[in-house]
Amino acid sequence: MLTDPASGRLTAVSHQALAQADDEPGVAVDQELFLQQLETGTGAHPDMDALEADIRRARRVAGEAARAAGAVAIAVATPVLAAPQPELTPKDRYRTMVERFGDVARDQLVCGMHVHVDVASEDEAVAAFDRMRPWFPVLLAISANSPYWYGRDTGYASWRAQVWKRWPTAGPTEPFGDAEGYRRATAALQETGAALDDGMLYFDARPSRRYPTLEIRAADMCTEVEDVVLLAALGRALVSSAAAAWAAGEPLRDVRTDMLRAATWRAARYGLGGDLVHPVTGRLASAREAVAALVQAVAGALDEAGDRDRTAERIEQLFAGGSGAARQRAVATAHDDDLRTVVADLGRRTEDSWEHR
Repeated sequence: MLTDPASGRLTAVSHQALAQADDEPGVAVDQELFLQQLETGTGAHPDMDALEADIRRARRVAGEAARAAGAVAIAVATPVLAAPQPELTPKDRYRTMVERFGDVARDQLVCGMHVHVDVASEDEAVAAFDRMRPWFPVLLAISANSPYWYGRDTGYASWRAQVWKRWPTAGPTEPFGDAEGYRRATAALQETGAALDDGMLYFDARPSRRYPTLEIRAADMCTEVEDVVLLAALGRALVSSAAAAWAAGEPLRDVRTDMLRAATWRAARYGLGGDLVHPVTGRLASAREAVAALVQAVAGALDEAGDRDRTAERIEQLFAGGSGAARQRAVATAHDDDLRTVVADLGRRTEDSWEHR
């Protein structure tokens, strides 16, 4: 999110910032749906240290570009302070989206975090996706970083997830079975007008249309780079574990989509601060139990990648210190609910996460 350094409110300068952005190998900075946003991307990496370095470098490039345009870039999933109507980035695709979807599109000033994990084939991607369905709410709970929306506390840990699900293709899905099943189902969706094209298939994950990857799309934008790396490690472990289960012929668990919607709602409502739907039993359980079930399910993949200790340490830090949403609320409480202090804290922490020259 691009904010004014004096007021903390959003400012529509992504076009100016992009013109100032350094051209740095392995780092992508681009515009998004609204001029109050910038999107960053990294290269692909086999280990978390290299990924972390790229994330920090991308944040520095975006932050310096924003600064050159008179703004502060903050890593957060929703607007904290009240602001004027967001300004659409002047691209034909975005205009078409607003024309077709109206206020659903106009409200989408949100920032998610996507993790691409390589796969051997589209069939493997779809098979892994089908088996990962119960675990996406846990990733959302870990990432939750959007309690505020235009100046008010929504009561949710991730309000972004509530806004995002207004898209007709967003959220949990039925199993697709295989690549052909995925293509048939998504073609039928597009025929209804619910999506312009494959790029508007806003499921919790999807086979990428540009890369040989499964793209996990369930998480909020996190302020702390350590949380981004944690979610990347867990996402990779989920894909590896699910793909291995498919290759071994293990049957797909029968999980109702309406229960997945309920699990997603609880994850958005409470984050790590309340009970979640246990991804195995389907019953309410503490957030710690739900996260522990995820770690146990992917323990072999975490060990193989060398990520087990790092993920365990960060998870303990989150439960001890609170998630992104909890941090925002703690700052507000300490300053008589002045949300300008929340934006200032987000700005400081985002800049602290840069790779400094």
